[in-house]
Amino acid sequence: MADPLWTSADIARATGGAESGRFTATGVSIDTRTLEPGDLFVALAGVRDGHEFIAQAMARGAAGALVSQDVDAPFVKVTGDVLLALEKLGAAARERATKARRGAVTGSVGKTSVTQAIMAGLTLAGPAHSSVKSYNNHIGVPLTLARMPAATERAVFEVGMNHADEIRPLTKFVRPHAAVVTTVGPVHTENFPDGEAGVARAKAEIFEGLEPGGVAVLNADNRWFDLLKAEALKAGATIRTFGTGEGCDARLIDFQVPGGHAVVQARLHGKAMDFPILQTGAHWGLNSMAVLLMLEALDVDLDKSLAAMGSFEPLAGRGAESAVVVRGGAFTLIDESYNANPISMASAIKTLGARTTSGRRLVALTDMLELGPEAVRFHADLAAPLEAASIDLVFCAGPLMKSLWDALPPTRRGGYAENAAALAPQLAQAVEAGDVVMVKGSNGSKAGLIAQSLLALGAGDTGLGEAG
Repeated sequence: MADPLWTSADIARATGGAESGRFTATGVSIDTRTLEPGDLFVALAGVRDGHEFIAQAMARGAAGALVSQDVDAPFVKVTGDVLLALEKLGAAARERATKARRGAVTGSVGKTSVTQAIMAGLTLAGPAHSSVKSYNNHIGVPLTLARMPAATERAVFEVGMNHADEIRPLTKFVRPHAAVVTTVGPVHTENFPDGEAGVARAKAEIFEGLEPGGVAVLNADNRWFDLLKAEALKAGATIRTFGTGEGCDARLIDFQVPGGHAVVQARLHGKAMDFPILQTGAHWGLNSMAVLLMLEALDVDLDKSLAAMGSFEPLAGRGAESAVVVRGGAFTLIDESYNANPISMASAIKTLGARTTSGRRLVALTDMLELGPEAVRFHADLAAPLEAASIDLVFCAGPLMKSLWDALPPTRRGGYAENAAALAPQLAQAVEAGDVVMVKGSNGSKAGLIAQSLLALGAGDTGLGEAG
């Protein structure tokens, strides 16, 4: 049985609520579909009122509920918004975990993967806690805090945003001892009148919650480095930099992919080191530098950090590879279907072009979303990296990807459809044994449907590691 996380008395004290029936919870849930026995069920208002699901939560084994009205279950009742009560519970969890050094991760690309890579290192160093999935918004961050055990020694939180002023309250919940901005690029630009500059300022909000003397880890290769550095210094942060240039605290020298893994050549505070990682995506060279600096700031020994980087495996939809058995052999599927933007697209295409294969290199691309008025150009501009990488066939789905399709030479056109579901059969018919196929697009444009349809072709699939 899991260790106790909250008693009803603890919950009442933290939220200012009143107990009705004593209970002890071993977890916290906001969704009956994923609720585990022993969880506290938090009845948030959403598309449907969470109070409607109390009976279902109890049937699944919930210990009790956090509510704003009387229900037929043990509960703690608060006056007003249950989300505010969850925030208070998260803040109480932060305050009671007195040993915990906390890290926060944001950026236009790579937040989830970098967060989980940091967590791999934290776990080797002692009792650790992190965000699950992409729980990085106004609900996910306080929920992750509320789930943090009192004995936690280190924790890392993913912090995301779509608009300005979203990161500011979240970082003040977390109060990180170290924060990293992986990179800034044209993502969510439709929500910022000043485009990327607005995105950069919004990402810089993460430094406003830093604990006194906290560390800001910055990408010196990014065009917005000076802006981010100025904002971090304004917040009183100690600056640590990663990049490819001289003077970086973590400097990437080279990134080689000899097989199903990569070897990173780097200098950490001037000391040369080579180390293997399971990722093969080119962007993981800089990502690994960011991870090492964050782990250092959270008091993780270098040997544990390198061990974590060497064993960190792919996340679903973010570069995981599968061998799909078909007639005549197998093809390799690289599933990048979880998300996409111009930066990650270019990196993934470059990585695919560097792959050695006995067959062809194919890509299936769906629309990149939330790019604002320049969206059409961003899609059409992918023709250049596709040509540079010598990609054999390109399959496109979606109205925005039509601009890329129109920009491609006829010899590179594999197929076009208005949506992912319609494109999937075209790609399934075209793929052959020996091919390497990458699927990438924004989650909202359903790239995952294409990846699932390709997996379904196989008599079985075998994990092969990860690519960027």
